[in-house]
Parts: sequence; structure tokens; C-alpha cells
Amino acid sequence: MTDPASRIPRFHLAVPVDDLNAARRFYGETLGLEQGRSADTWVDWNLHGHQFVTHLAPVRAEQVHNPVDGHDVPVPHFGLILTVDAFARLADRLRAADTVFVIEPYVRFAGETGEQWTMFLLDPAGNALEFKAFAHDSQVFAA
Repeated sequence: MTDPASRIPRFHLAVPVDDLNAARRFYGETLGLEQGRSADTWVDWNLHGHQFVTHLAPVRAEQVHNPVDGHDVPVPHFGLILTVDAFARLADRLRAADTVFVIEPYVRFAGETGEQWTMFLLDPAGNALEFKAFAHDSQVFAA
């Protein structure tokens, strides 16, 4: 049995949403996440072993963008670093669900340190998500 202290710590992230039913459809059906506990104002999700929570919050702040590799990247955003195969499967799943991308899936920094597949999309409440996959996983934190 693996010592629980030896694994990478899981993160907990809570984000605001303005419609919990829309969040359930997007995170549960579109992204395929397993739903955990819930109440009238929040829903827990299993985001690849991390605790992700959507909290009902009808008032939202304006979104900011920063330029990266010729694209306007939404800030704040969150997501996962996947394998290249898992990234391709998710991109296919999102396209099949007619997802509108903020930034379509593409290779960023091609041929450079940190080469990565990336895509950005918004959940129904306007929270920005980025999913990426590095060509070489050892370069995730490369300078």
C-alpha cells in the first residue's frame, strides 16, 4: 500500500456560478466529472482526484485578458495538465458537444522549451478553463 503522505497533495478550488443546473450539465455531462456532495448553493466535483466546488454566486466580476503567444488569455483561469492523448480525447469530446472555445486547441510555443497543446473555454457561468498537455512533461516548470 502506498503511503498517502508520499502522493502529490490534492487541491481544493471553489468557483462562482450563477446557475447550478447549468453547472451540473457542463461539469457532469460535458466534461464527464463525477458529482460528489451538494446542497442548494454548491456542488462538489471530482476533478481528476481534486476537490472542485461550484458555489452559487449570481454577481460576477469583469474578466481580464493577458496576451500570451498571440492570444488573449482570460485571467483568472484554471484547468488541468493532461497527457497528450487525454488532451486529444477531451478536445474531441468538447467539439462533439459543440463547445465554443475562447482559444481553439493548438500547439503553443512549438519547437521551444515548454511546447504544449492548449485550449481555453468558458463554463456556463463564464469561468475560464484551460486544459493543456506538454510535449515533454519534464518541461512543465522549465525556465
